[in-house]
Amino acid sequence: MFAAERRQLILEMVRANGAVSLRELARVVQTSEVTVRRDVRALEAEGLLDRRHGGAVLPGGFTRESGFPQKSHLATAEKTAIADVAASLVEEGEAVVVGAGTTTQELARRLARVPGLTVVTNSLLVAQALAHANRVEVVMTGGTLRGSNYALVGSGAEQSLQGLRVSRAFLSGSGLTAERGLSTSNMLSASVDRALVQAAAEVVVLADHTKLGTDTMFQTVPTDVMTRLVTDEPPPHDDRAGTELQALADQGVQITVAGGAVPSGGVDGMQGRRPRRESPLPVQRRGGPTAQLRSAAGGMLEPQAERARVADMRRR
Repeated sequence: MFAAERRQLILEMVRANGAVSLRELARVVQTSEVTVRRDVRALEAEGLLDRRHGGAVLPGGFTRESGFPQKSHLATAEKTAIADVAASLVEEGEAVVVGAGTTTQELARRLARVPGLTVVTNSLLVAQALAHANRVEVVMTGGTLRGSNYALVGSGAEQSLQGLRVSRAFLSGSGLTAERGLSTSNMLSASVDRALVQAAAEVVVLADHTKLGTDTMFQTVPTDVMTRLVTDEPPPHDDRAGTELQALADQGVQITVAGGAVPSGGVDGMQGRRPRRESPLPVQRRGGPTAQLRSAAGGMLEPQAERARVADMRRR
């Protein structure tokens, strides 16, 4: 494929989806991420798109929301890995709320195997994934159907959540930054998501690396409310995504990287491998204490408090 054809296809994908990762672009145009990155830079120079951490978005700052058909084909492997980890956090007999989204839909498919579970949701897709789970009770909110993401929104949905209390909320969104937390492009969806957050003792955000550093119009989960983020490992060249993850960790958010950079013997059931970045990023083990990433040189990276202690000893 010639460069002009490649770039035209990249532009069409971004226009159709609003945001596309470099991995996905490389897969579709059947070339390397290095080549795709050059193409994206060239298209950005022409003002046709904007580069974002590990991907490309429509020009003009805030990204628009994609519909379900487009979202369902983006970062599918990453969403699957994230859903696997998120499902492991849920125990038998719990009550949880699950928001709308393609990643939460993947989570719901795995929650169907958890006995005695009660799931409250405003998502028709989540409810459908659990419809034939005999040991799972599904409670749906009221509200008005929003066809683009098959979610119930509006005052009816919000009122049905009043007085509800569950152990955890699992939410996704359109963008995630350390400064604003999780955000989405639709006001009605954001309002219901905030009501879901109010109902939960802990808030778990599910967001693949393409959403890191992306800011959209309506805040749903402020950073100080987030208990945990489950994400995938950003590409090695994506320094900005790594910086965003570190900033979230510094603010007290527990970071779990699905199938990514963890120490040997790290997250249960996953392949450990060295990280390709030097930033110290705490990674939460499933069912265990916080682990630490090893640097590319093989040394254990110190947490922030330990770094300060060592620096003080050296000054003395």
